[in-house]
Amino acid sequence: MARLAVPARRPRRFVPRIVVLGDLLLDVVLAPEGELIPGTDVAGRVTLRQGGSAANTARWLARLGARTTLISAVGRDPAGRALFDAVRADGVVAHVNRVAGERTGRIGVVVAPSGERSFVADRGAADRLASDDLEASWFDRVSLLHVPAYSLIGEPVGSAARRAIELARAAGGQVSLDLASIGPLLARGRRAALDLVGDVAPDLLFATAAEAEAIVGRYRPEALLELARVAVVKRGAKGATVLALENGTRLRFEVATERLRAPDTTGAGDAFDAGFIVDWLASRAAGRSLPAALQRAALAGHRAAARHLSTPPTQLPLL
Repeated sequence: MARLAVPARRPRRFVPRIVVLGDLLLDVVLAPEGELIPGTDVAGRVTLRQGGSAANTARWLARLGARTTLISAVGRDPAGRALFDAVRADGVVAHVNRVAGERTGRIGVVVAPSGERSFVADRGAADRLASDDLEASWFDRVSLLHVPAYSLIGEPVGSAARRAIELARAAGGQVSLDLASIGPLLARGRRAALDLVGDVAPDLLFATAAEAEAIVGRYRPEALLELARVAVVKRGAKGATVLALENGTRLRFEVATERLRAPDTTGAGDAFDAGFIVDWLASRAAGRSLPAALQRAALAGHRAAARHLSTPPTQLPLL
C-alpha cells in the first residue's frame, strides 16, 4: 500500500521577546527654515510627536517583528494619554505608570537646516518610574532588555532600571545599553560614567562616535570591550564600527553604508539599535558565526535607520 508523503515541517521562525525600559516623551520639534536670529522671528515648523529614546526603539522593534514591551512613566494628563495610545498603536505592549502630580516629560528639539539637532529636556514624570512598579512576569522568557543611559541617571528610575536588569538576567535574557547623550552621561565626570556602565556590564553596548570618544578616548574605541562583550560605535552617514570579544580575541569590523541625507535625524540612532538587536538575536539563534552575525546586524541597523528617516514620525494632535 502506497504511503502518503508527509510534508516536511518548516522551521519555526525565531521571534525575540524584548523589553525596553525608559522614556516615553512628548517631542516639541522646532524646525526653522534658516538660522535662528536673536530678537526676531524665523519662519519654520513646530510639531508635536511621540518621542523618547526608549519609546523610539520599542516602536521600531515592534515594526521589525519582535514581541516588544515598553516600561515607562508619564503624567496623568492629555499628553500622557496620547503617547500611551500612540505607542500601543505601534504594536508595543505598554506598561506605563501614570504618575499623579507630575506632568508628562517633554523634549524641545531644535532642528538645524543641516539636520543636526539640539535638545532641551524637561523630564517630568519620566524619572518617576520606581522599582516597585515592575512585575517579574513582564520579563518571562525575555531575550533581551534594552536600556538607554537616561534610565540609569535619575531617581527613582535608575533603581527601576537596575531592578529590571536583575529580573531580565534571572529570566535568562541579555542586556543592551545605549549611552544616549554626552551631557547627562558625563554630568558627574568620566569616572562616574565608566562606573555606571561597568555596573550594568551590558552584553551589547551602543554609542555614537562622540559618546565613545567622551568615555574611552578618541583613539581607543577597543576600550569599549572592557565594558561589554559587543560594542557598536554608530558613525551616522559613515556607517558603524563593530567590536567584539571571541575566545579572548578582539574583533573589529568597519561597516560602510550608503550615505543618507535627512532634514531631521532625531530617532535614527534608536531605530539603528532596534534593527541591530533584532537581526543580532536572530543570527545567533540561527547559529551564524560571530563575524557574520555582527556584520548582518550592523547592516540591518542601517536599514532600520534609513526606514526611520524616510517615514514621518508619529505626530500627535494638539493637546
